Amino acid sequence: MKRKRRNHTAAFKAKVAVAAVRGDKTLSELAEQFDVHPNQIQDWRRRLLDRAGEVFERGGPQAKQTEQELKELHAKIGELTMERDFLESGLERIHGRRAKR
Repeated sequence: MKRKRRNHTAAFKAKVAVAAVRGDKTLSELAEQFDVHPNQIQDWRRRLLDRAGEVFERGGPQAKQTEQELKELHAKIGELTMERDFLESGLERIHGRRAKR
């Protein structure tokens, strides 16, 4: 009978990959210890080593994404401020200055 497909967390993958990089145990031993296929361990190890440089980069992809999000939030703040001012001036015209609190 087939086993259900499992989804491993990023922390688990990192733990297994680091153990593979350490080289204390063979792939077969690691596969038995973590109950994962040896090919999967090799893939996670390769991905860890390929992307290890990204950890130490300054202004990587996250910084660019954060800057874009910040620009979008500033634009939204400006839009909401304009809407509030417009509605406030309309309220003043209808009820006079006294309605403004």
